[in-house]
Amino acid sequence: MDRDTRCNIPSPPENPPMLQIPLPNDRAARNPFTPFEDLPDESCKKTNSCPATILLTGNNKTLGLDLGGRFFPRSSIFKSPVVNTLPNGVFGTVSKPAPTMFVDPALLVPFPIYILQPTCSPSDVVLIPTGKRTVMLIQCLQGLNLWRNRSNEINDELFKGYWNGNSEKKTNEIVAAYDFLNSSNKNFNVNIWYNSTMSDPADNGEFVVARVSRLVNLASNAYLEFLRGPGVKILFDFVKEMPKHPTISGGFDISYIVSTLFFTWVILQLYPVMLTSLVYEKQENLRIMMKMHGLGDGPYWTICYIYFLVISLAYMLCFVLSCSILDIEFFEANDYSLQFVFYCVYLNLQIAFSFLAAGIFSKVKTASVIAYAMVFGTGLLGSFYFGKKVDDPTFSRGWIAVMELYPGLALYRMLYEFSEYALQGNDTNAGGMKWKDLNDSTNGMKELLIIMIVEWFVLLFVAYYIDQVISSGSGVRKSPLFLLRKFQRQPSSFGKTSLISDGSRDSDQAEKADVAREREKVEQLLTEPDPNYAIVCDDLKKVYPAIDGNPPKLAVRGLSLALPRGECFGMLGPNGAGKTSFIKMMIGLTEPSSGTAYVQGLDMSTDMDRIYTSMGVCPQHDLLWETLTAREHLLFYGRLKNLKGSALNQAVEESLKGVNLHSGGVADKEAGKYSGGMKRRLSVAISLIGDPKVVYMDEPSTGLDPASRNELWNVVMKAKRDRAILLTTHSMEEAEHLCDRLGIFVDGSLQCVGNAKQLKARYGGSYVFTITTPSNYEQEVDSMVRRLFPSANKTYHISGTQKFELPKHEVRIADVFQAVDNAKNRFTVQAWGLVDTTLEDVFIKVSRGV
Repeated sequence: MDRDTRCNIPSPPENPPMLQIPLPNDRAARNPFTPFEDLPDESCKKTNSCPATILLTGNNKTLGLDLGGRFFPRSSIFKSPVVNTLPNGVFGTVSKPAPTMFVDPALLVPFPIYILQPTCSPSDVVLIPTGKRTVMLIQCLQGLNLWRNRSNEINDELFKGYWNGNSEKKTNEIVAAYDFLNSSNKNFNVNIWYNSTMSDPADNGEFVVARVSRLVNLASNAYLEFLRGPGVKILFDFVKEMPKHPTISGGFDISYIVSTLFFTWVILQLYPVMLTSLVYEKQENLRIMMKMHGLGDGPYWTICYIYFLVISLAYMLCFVLSCSILDIEFFEANDYSLQFVFYCVYLNLQIAFSFLAAGIFSKVKTASVIAYAMVFGTGLLGSFYFGKKVDDPTFSRGWIAVMELYPGLALYRMLYEFSEYALQGNDTNAGGMKWKDLNDSTNGMKELLIIMIVEWFVLLFVAYYIDQVISSGSGVRKSPLFLLRKFQRQPSSFGKTSLISDGSRDSDQAEKADVAREREKVEQLLTEPDPNYAIVCDDLKKVYPAIDGNPPKLAVRGLSLALPRGECFGMLGPNGAGKTSFIKMMIGLTEPSSGTAYVQGLDMSTDMDRIYTSMGVCPQHDLLWETLTAREHLLFYGRLKNLKGSALNQAVEESLKGVNLHSGGVADKEAGKYSGGMKRRLSVAISLIGDPKVVYMDEPSTGLDPASRNELWNVVMKAKRDRAILLTTHSMEEAEHLCDRLGIFVDGSLQCVGNAKQLKARYGGSYVFTITTPSNYEQEVDSMVRRLFPSANKTYHISGTQKFELPKHEVRIADVFQAVDNAKNRFTVQAWGLVDTTLEDVFIKVSRGV
């Protein structure tokens, strides 16, 4: 090393090495903020008799106290004041260190130099001349060694002793502190705390390190004396600076600064991912769609749980391996098997917590925002509040345990303890936390492990209960006492009075004869069950509660309906008539207000889970995963219907061909890239795969072009041969083509039931005569029609075009042709036509209540 030219002292004087001693009024004493019983009473500050306190800790208390007791031997300087004997004593001063250590300021200023001894007497004072007019005052000061159980207790005491709460005044300072770690008669490891605040700010504390050597010498001599007896000692004459500032060698693991906070954030990132995934399936009704096709709550939870656990373990494995490859001591120092157990238990707890939170949220955006706020809030709360409480020995351990019930803080505590042990192991090469350290009650890891395991199972149970009771995506909510039903005797599944029916019939208007016959048929089936009937609805009613000052909405008014196998029943009605509400009740999306239904002989109010296994649904709005292809959708739902192997592949191919999604690679294209019509066709294919016995189709042909609609009709016609299909539509052509029977639904009530011919005969009974002439001949046309058909009824009149309903019993088609030919001789007839009543006319007439 090159000599610095600024150093022009060839032979620096030998001065006794000093310890940094707090001022008399600043030395440690017992007070409300540092209520340690072994500290001296605060009254010692009034008499300037407070001792110089040194704190001790380590894995071996007996050894630590023994070494500490050897720090301050009795000195002979007070009996034989010879300067040459100074190196044999332990000296200290309250003066601040100087930018250079060539001459210690304590030798130049009128501050006393203290010599530390186990006990002092008033006569222990000596004056040593240092010049013609100056003397050096050496005064005895009691050195007090106090034991602390953990290093974090020392950290806390040192911090409080310096800051004293919110005050910046130094009031309870410690001289130094020693952590003897795993020292023994064969191994000597020690950490030393020292006060670096005594130098000027411009010095950045670098010169005060010169006095630390004396602290190291104290420990070294004590250990030598412990091993070899009092005759062996390392004399420490003086400390001087090198001519050049030292260069710090070696690296510093930055993970010790950010480890707990940063690693907490990293691991908690899994929580929003799992939560948003669960809430997304609930928000988009994908979970209930899977349930409609036979996936029960138990298998759904099991599949999701295993998936999240595998993802979480893989994530943690990659994270730990990456950090270990980068030589981050946080992971390398601590026992890997111990880490695995804690991480595995916590990941299971985090999954359970995600299921619990998913039962509360219904929107992905809300869940995502709150989840990420919890992630970052947890890290900050742990770093700036919880971690300090863990280190505070005066803070209740019971409250620590209560706070650890929140999984995020449990994770922070776990990582904090790992970090503490890793730091200790890095400093001593003794390794971090081991299995035996769980028996150390001061780290709280055993209690933390027990808390996480118990909470894991409790949260899973509570999450499942909330999911079932508040209907968080699993369909109709269950009774809060649903768990007790397993211990109750189950009633018979068919042929009984509804458990939830209010026994009332809708009496707002007299029922039509065909609707009354349908109700009688239902009542007969309830008393005399017929296995050929797949669906029997018994007085279903749905009332939506009042919202925003609006009165309650009666959506379905006591609907009774019976559907045999092999029949496609079409439900027609204007928008808002209650068709979709009825479908939602039948598929389990909403709960009936009263009444019930029987599907395949099973009561919808109690056996919905069993009904789902034989049901197919094409909902009004497509419920698809945007990242899955059509083939993957059908494979998934086919497996839910117990299709396997070649039978599954064959059913998928037939379904794709049936809805024209097999050509041009469309079947292997993500559903999110489909047009609306293609999504609709895929929804129909999903509803029919796996041979369900009951199929609900809510407006299946919406958005389809004529060719695709015709292909879809062929698929439905083929499918209805051995199953019951309930279909809603606004297309009269579709209803007439597909449906064996039709029901027109108006204002929540079934107005009529029958096939298309019966309805047209019942509500038609007339021809529709349409004629278009110049506007000035409208009156003459009207007179001509009424002269021929006195009972004619004009239903339409605009810009010369008139439409009349002609009773069939008054009409001879030849007379109509003859009348039109005669009219052409008198005025211009631009167009005319005579048609039979259409289903659309019947629909309009019934909807209007005509």
